[in-house]
Amino acid sequence: MVQSITTELLLDEAYYWYYSQNIAWGYFDHPPMVAWMIGVGSSIFGGELGVRIISCILYSLSMLFIWWLIDHTKKEKYTLHYCVLFFALTLMQAYGFFTLPDTPLLFFTTLFLFVYKRFINKNTLLNSVLLGLFMAAMMYSKYHALLIILFVLLSNINLILNKYAWLSVAIALICYVPHLLWLFNNDFISLGYHLVDRPTSPYNFVDFTLGYLLNLIALFGLLFPWVYYTLIKTNIKDQFIKALVFFTYGFILFFFISSFVRKVQAQWLVAISIPLIIVTFNYLIDHPRTRSWVLRLGIVNIGILLFLRIWLVTGSVLPIPFETHFNKSWTKYLLKQVGDIPVVFENSYGNAAVYAFYTGKPSYSFNNTQYRLNQYSLDKSEKEVQHKRILYVSRYLKESDLQFIGAKGEHYKGKYMDDFESFRKLQCIIPQKKISLKDSTAITLKVYNPYRQDIDLKKLRFGATFLNRYKRVIETTFVDVKPKDSKVTKLKQKDTTDFKLTIPKPKSNDAAYIRMGVSENGLYLGYNGQNIMLETWKPY
Repeated sequence: MVQSITTELLLDEAYYWYYSQNIAWGYFDHPPMVAWMIGVGSSIFGGELGVRIISCILYSLSMLFIWWLIDHTKKEKYTLHYCVLFFALTLMQAYGFFTLPDTPLLFFTTLFLFVYKRFINKNTLLNSVLLGLFMAAMMYSKYHALLIILFVLLSNINLILNKYAWLSVAIALICYVPHLLWLFNNDFISLGYHLVDRPTSPYNFVDFTLGYLLNLIALFGLLFPWVYYTLIKTNIKDQFIKALVFFTYGFILFFFISSFVRKVQAQWLVAISIPLIIVTFNYLIDHPRTRSWVLRLGIVNIGILLFLRIWLVTGSVLPIPFETHFNKSWTKYLLKQVGDIPVVFENSYGNAAVYAFYTGKPSYSFNNTQYRLNQYSLDKSEKEVQHKRILYVSRYLKESDLQFIGAKGEHYKGKYMDDFESFRKLQCIIPQKKISLKDSTAITLKVYNPYRQDIDLKKLRFGATFLNRYKRVIETTFVDVKPKDSKVTKLKQKDTTDFKLTIPKPKSNDAAYIRMGVSENGLYLGYNGQNIMLETWKPY
């Protein structure tokens, strides 16, 4: 709690706080559990503690439930070793106060394993119901909770013949229906982003696979040799230990394979901390040498983590800027300059959310084709800044009315606009799934106007963004479009207008996708369409 109060918010934490200002069954990037947590906490406390208080509670409860999952008859003699092992784990300790989607995932995974252990010993209606509820809670926390459920199922394949197991699945699905409906009503935008539209990079062994292996080490710090050694030496003596081993190896193997396709982030792996705490502690009780090394290295690890905790607060003990430093300073400076004027941040949902959190004033993330969609693209925040005098903040303005330095040392420029008007929700629809590009290609472009107003075509310019096979922008160009009906001068509200469009041939031979965008009132080209594959490039 002390760390929560004294540490400024991460950009993502502020973003999830922004989620919580409009409680819903889903959000652009994640399921809603993290927003619900913040909503509850903020109703009790203000400031950073309100965002993080539930994380503090869940971390403490996780420590107790994992302890109760350990059956070893001598465990009471080694309480100190358990505490050292638990507190020495890098990301587990971080999620003791940071509020991120992995925070509730860790807690509900612990409860899931706790009830599963009871379930395999005694199939009862109560255990079945609880198992279903906790599976749903895991999925409401983060989508890859599905992997945990699948690997536990694979460890006990006979569950497919168990009526109580099927009851648990049914309860989980019923509880998850509201989020599934939200996904359906929003065109499965979250899954589409994570599985299809998320940019990646060409395979690089050092960044991808070696980086993944280093993340496996970073999870446990100096304890990593002993943790993985105990995993290898663990004897599968019952169905629960088998579930823990399948869960751990399944995660390690799945993300190892994934590392040949994209970078694997360390937090994706943090769930294996739970089974590895259990198997490591069970092993060290019976092996004095391991017990001694875990205690010594664990204490050193804790010392390092305490030093890093201080750095998170002050930013002075290490000459490395981080996003928990100086957010109050730059937001206070900006507020002093603009007063009640809304601030529009170009391509930064994090800065927009941080500014709103620390000032209580309206802000908006203005996303263009060089960035990505996010919650600001989905909600009604754009409406709050329309036709108002605003400060437009960007790192790339040529002229500015003011300048400031962000939390991580980035230089930002701000420019006042007297009558801000944007149409980032216009949808550019290309009916074809693939487009052939020889010299140029004539196609139909459908533009849907979701606004409750007609939009004069004179305010708009259309552009094409070409992306490489990794969904990275490599080229943008404006294109001429003409309405199929020459009498059309406006995009009618809540209606679709057909245009004739000739797509130019891209300059780069690496172009694999095209995405259409709209520039309104001279603003930078927007992210208004889907990525459409070019026939000149084949994915396989």
